[in-house]
Amino acid sequence: MKRVYFVTALACLIVLVAFHGIFRLLNITGGRDHLKIGFIYDNDESTPYTYNFSLAKDALEKKYGEKVEIVTSSNVLDDEIEEPLREMAAGGCGIIFCNGYSEKVRRLAPEYPEIEFCQTSYMNMSSQKVPDNYHTFKGEAYQGRYVSGIAAGMKIQEMISEGLLKEEQPMVGFVAAFPTSEVISGYTAFLMGVRAVVPNAVMRVVYTHTWSSYALEKSAAQRLIADGCVILSQHTDTIGPAIACEEALEKSPVYFVGYNQSMSEVAPGSSLVTSRICWEPYVLSAVDALMANKRIESVVTGTIHGNDASAGFEKGWVEMLDLNLQVAAPGTQEAMDGAIDRFRRGEVDFVFRGNYTGVNPNDPSDTLNLKTGYIENENTSYPLFRYLLTDIITICE
Repeated sequence: MKRVYFVTALACLIVLVAFHGIFRLLNITGGRDHLKIGFIYDNDESTPYTYNFSLAKDALEKKYGEKVEIVTSSNVLDDEIEEPLREMAAGGCGIIFCNGYSEKVRRLAPEYPEIEFCQTSYMNMSSQKVPDNYHTFKGEAYQGRYVSGIAAGMKIQEMISEGLLKEEQPMVGFVAAFPTSEVISGYTAFLMGVRAVVPNAVMRVVYTHTWSSYALEKSAAQRLIADGCVILSQHTDTIGPAIACEEALEKSPVYFVGYNQSMSEVAPGSSLVTSRICWEPYVLSAVDALMANKRIESVVTGTIHGNDASAGFEKGWVEMLDLNLQVAAPGTQEAMDGAIDRFRRGEVDFVFRGNYTGVNPNDPSDTLNLKTGYIENENTSYPLFRYLLTDIITICE
């Protein structure tokens, strides 16, 4: 009988040892129990761009809870990013997300091969050699810009029908930071959406030459309104243009199309709709990858270009916010949904298409005929459409 007890006890011990070994193996190969994550912002959460990006941090905290420790550094200029990067690396971060446009992130990454550096794309990475632990990502913003342009076009058509606007040449305005391809791509896609409804609409653009200046952005918007623009949008970082539209609404009908953050609270009377890049899908997938000890690009759901990733409506990387039903023209939601459905089906070549010729403002010999169409984000997450449609877009100096 003692022998039976001994054999039974021995068998139980072997099973326990085996289970312990399997548990250790799974713990090693199956993932991490904890991860420290860094976020470096070029501004703070009072600005729409950074606020929108910070939603990904909130999503991480909600999903992982105590399994993640998140540290942030705000108002970090591109030239000053090295110090917070090194501090986060020394502090034990396993992955660092940056929403600025500094090349220093890519240059520093090889010094910390055990850390993953993920940066919002700021240049064409398709021809760049990058470190294995350096990654770029961006939602295909032109899709949201086009859909918001449709909403603007529907409103303009309603204003024409009601006799509030002359039909000859309705104007939309755009407050832009810099004449980069990212900005040009965005405002051109917006105008193409407008012209899908109002074919004779034109655009005026004012550059502020800074990403974030409330005073300059508001002043630029006021200039566009004075020039006769009835709907404005922006690719800058403050609420200045939305406030300008809301204040002008007291005298004449002027409406605003937002980017990154809904303006319905600061401009309830003039805010029409907002498009945003959703950073959450990439950020969550990147952390999922590290927690499972997998390569980031093997987990991210989107179009992968090496260490670079992008996607649009079809993967939830772009979305529309807060269509103002008190302001929007009847049928606007249905018109927007029709365009979104096309994007979700993989149709993307209809945005930059038409009887237009674009000219590179930095090189007049570089032109592009849009009769056959142009596909944005085909090989990189960074927008590359850099051509000014001079017949319908005026740059206000």
